[in-house]
Amino acid sequence: MSSMRTLTVVIMAGALTLAAGPALWAAPERIALPAPRLQTGLPLMQALARRASSRAFASKPLARQHLAGLLWAAAGINRPASGKRTAPSAHDRREITVYAVLADGLYRYDAAQHALVLVKAGDLRALTGRQRFAARAPLNLVYVLDFNRTPGVPRPAALEAGAIAAGAMVQNAYLYCASAGLATVVRGWIDKPKLAKAMGLGPRERILVAQTVGYPAGSN
Repeated sequence: MSSMRTLTVVIMAGALTLAAGPALWAAPERIALPAPRLQTGLPLMQALARRASSRAFASKPLARQHLAGLLWAAAGINRPASGKRTAPSAHDRREITVYAVLADGLYRYDAAQHALVLVKAGDLRALTGRQRFAARAPLNLVYVLDFNRTPGVPRPAALEAGAIAAGAMVQNAYLYCASAGLATVVRGWIDKPKLAKAMGLGPRERILVAQTVGYPAGSN
C-alpha cells in the first residue's frame, strides 16, 4: 500500500513538473533548416497554372522540409559565390527581412545560414492579420522593409523598391506552395503598429505585407 502511495506521488510530481516546466516547451533559439530539394516539385509552367490564393488551412505544423523549401524560395541564396538571392533587390541592398511567425515564436530567416533565428518566444500568429485563419494556420510570413539598408535613398524611392522586392518574394513563395501542394494567401489587412510593437521593430523598419501558409484544410 505504501509503495502504491509512493508511486502515485511520483506520478503526480512528474505531471506537475511537465505542467510547470516551460523549458520543455520553449521555442528553440535557432532552427537549422535542411537544404532545399531542387529536384522535386512541379515544372514552372505547371506551378504557375496552379498558383492560387486559399484561406482555408489545416492547423498541423509544416514539415521542416517544406519550411526550408518555402523560405529558400522566398528569400534564399541561390548563388553562393556572391550571396545573391532568389528574389531581386535594387542594388542588392537586401532591404527586406522575412520573419516566420510559428506557434512557438517569432523567427527571423537568416538566408546566409539557411536557418531561423528566434526573435521572441510566444504565439504571435493572431497579430499577423485580422482574418481568423491567421491565428490557426501553422505559419505566417511577415515581410519587413528596413530603411537602415537604404542609406541616402529618398524614402518614397526606398519604399517603392522594397515593395517590388517583397512582391517578388511573395510570388516565389506562392509558386513553391503551388508546386508542393500547400495553401497560401498574401494579406495586407493587418494592425501594423500593433504587430510592429509586438515584433520589437525599430522606427526605421516597416511591415509591408504578410503571407499565411499551411496544408490545405482537410488534409491529414
